Amino acid sequence: MKAMLDPSNPQPLDLTDFATYINSCLGLAKRRLKKYGDLEEVAEAENGLNAYPRLKNLSEPHDIFVIDEQSISAKEIGEAVQALLDGKVLLEHTCAGEATRLGLGTKYLINPRLDLTGEVMQRLTGQRAWPVDPMGLSSMSLGRRHMLQLAWDLGSLASDNNRDPDKVLKSQHLLVIVNEATVTSVEMDFHEARFYGFDPAKVLFMVQKSFHGFNKGRQGWFYDTSSPLRLHNHGQMLLQTTMEGQIYRNEQGTKERLPWPTFRSLLEGFDDKISFNIEDLDYLSHSLDITGLAAALKLGAQGARMVMEVVTNNPENPQKGGACFWDPKLERNVMVESFQLGDIANSEIIYLNKNINHYPNPAVALSTARDRGLSMPLAVKGGYLYFQPVQGDLNFLLPTAYVRRATLRPIHSWKSGANTIPALQAMAAQEKRPGFLAWASELTGLKL
Repeated sequence: MKAMLDPSNPQPLDLTDFATYINSCLGLAKRRLKKYGDLEEVAEAENGLNAYPRLKNLSEPHDIFVIDEQSISAKEIGEAVQALLDGKVLLEHTCAGEATRLGLGTKYLINPRLDLTGEVMQRLTGQRAWPVDPMGLSSMSLGRRHMLQLAWDLGSLASDNNRDPDKVLKSQHLLVIVNEATVTSVEMDFHEARFYGFDPAKVLFMVQKSFHGFNKGRQGWFYDTSSPLRLHNHGQMLLQTTMEGQIYRNEQGTKERLPWPTFRSLLEGFDDKISFNIEDLDYLSHSLDITGLAAALKLGAQGARMVMEVVTNNPENPQKGGACFWDPKLERNVMVESFQLGDIANSEIIYLNKNINHYPNPAVALSTARDRGLSMPLAVKGGYLYFQPVQGDLNFLLPTAYVRRATLRPIHSWKSGANTIPALQAMAAQEKRPGFLAWASELTGLKL
């Protein structure tokens, strides 16, 4: 049974369309859960069903590439800058998560002035006073701040290199992944903000599909369309990007869908794909990690097709997330998702995935995901079964390099109520940058 969930050897999935994907999931449920009489038994066994098969043999990772001035040359930094300025890096923004720990809906649309009332702030922080008053911030969502920061930093990089900021913005390709509940709001946000200076023809969208749960009746497992719709985690999001017609443009309110071969051909033109996370708070002060990109391009030239950065867990507030270990059977470092770690406590996780992954020569990574699928962990939620594939499990299927900074720093992201005050401080610092709000208003045509 455990071998069926080995991320290095996933069971095949039929990604022809959503119906075939559901049939694949149903087949997995029938095979893996034969001995369980009902969902309550599955829920009780969930940790064991999802556990990494070689959990007891894992040890501290080996030979992590250290990013510093000795390992990355000035020439390599220059090459990374040129790749960005020339639009050779696909910038992916993942905004589809349900943000269940905050209880505020999709993070892209969270606007502190509107959503962080005094009552909500007390719930999130356990405090009655805060160093930053949400009502004192400009009325902008986290997603708007995210996109403005990217445009600001790219414009600054262009100016520093004697390039036209407007032309550099127009050369970029973005992939924005949203969920079904917020797609209209996010699309409207881009149209209202004049696409933040980017070329609408080069801003691609995808709506991550949500699915009903599986149930068990007298005839066995079945797809229960009366159950709530839920996302199948970020692994399904990755798989969906390789499915027919899921990527689209929306220039004038009309969706132009890209066939998979067209999207794959587009991917072949990029040196790297960076997957950003909307909750990364460091992004609000510097969205472009040139040194990290230089490292990814260097490692990509050496054969890596996925580059994952590790950071130290915060000992005062340890978080869930993928953890990096050495697997002696595979003779390589691996990144294992938190719910595959059995009874290991958050405080025992030393190295976390920073969740900003690079995919040098991205056509290889996405073609591999389409051809091989991913391991399919499961979860019982609200009395129904849902699958929870992990995007990071692609590290088991690709030549993957792991990197860390010479100075390790804890993760700085808005994952829970405990991170709310740092999130507000990051937003306030962004607004106080000289000229930022005036520039943002001119770029978007909006009063900010």
